[in-house]
Amino acid sequence: MIGTLYGIGVGPGDPELLTIKAFRYLKEADVIAYPKKGRGSKSYAQQIVEAYFSPEEKEMLGLIFPMTKDKALLQERWDETVDAVWAHLSHGKHVAFVTEGDPLLYSTFIHFMRTMQQRYPNVPIEIVPGISSINGAAARLQLPLADGDEHVAIIPARDDYDAMKKAIEAHDCVIFLKVAKVMDKMVQLLRELDLVNRAAVVTKATSNEEIIWDIEKLDGTELEYLTLMVVRK
Repeated sequence: MIGTLYGIGVGPGDPELLTIKAFRYLKEADVIAYPKKGRGSKSYAQQIVEAYFSPEEKEMLGLIFPMTKDKALLQERWDETVDAVWAHLSHGKHVAFVTEGDPLLYSTFIHFMRTMQQRYPNVPIEIVPGISSINGAAARLQLPLADGDEHVAIIPARDDYDAMKKAIEAHDCVIFLKVAKVMDKMVQLLRELDLVNRAAVVTKATSNEEIIWDIEKLDGTELEYLTLMVVRK
């Protein structure tokens, strides 16, 4: 008998934003798999899960995901990661793969699931949705993302000034993810469009490390990866 793979969203940071269903599935799973950082620090999803479960009471499986652009090496590493989970599934164990936010929104679980389906198509998969950082940030900012007939967009920020400008101009609200690496350019764009006062930047929304930034003081600031920007015209 093959175990079930559960893709479980554990929320944006606050452990209390874990859903009741997610908690039940984690409790019932034989193994909890989580993204593991290579240098010893704990991943975001791991920290959330460890608020409820410890390695003494639950088998934990840390998975290191590849950080390379070499396609052949990338696929080899992904295969190894999937095989590590298959080793448990093939013995009938149920594995809960946890991911920050939601499993199907810019998540590591998406490619993991696809690779699992390709290599081991008989594995049953079930998804438990989670609260995303987008929803978490909106709640903390008390900022409606869309109302009535308004248009909202979720866009990974990139080093393309014109494309980012068009995105803002074309929508009533834009949530820019992965914005830290291009923050200086995004602040410059907000100033050009006179939208600094219509934007907000949040790092690690809802967690005990949350920071809501003063955009005017962000020039040259190094921000953590889990930072997003909301522009609401």
